[in-house]
Amino acid sequence: MNSQQSRAARGLLKWSQRQLADASGVALSTVADFENYKREPRSDNLAAMRDAFEKSGVIFESDSKHVGVKLKVKRGK
Repeated sequence: MNSQQSRAARGLLKWSQRQLADASGVALSTVADFENYKREPRSDNLAAMRDAFEKSGVIFESDSKHVGVKLKVKRGK
């Protein structure tokens, strides 16, 4: 996951940086610094952030030319 995907995923979920920090158990400063290109989080913190997103339905995509995110939604009948 890169910082752009993190911001996009938060947008899909309508989460603040605080909500991501709380959901992933990482410091708010870690989220903010990552998304503002100030520093790369430790691998365990990055994994916790990604896991929080995935548990909330975010799907991360990447190929040789593109990276992105999408949201898994349940459709009712």
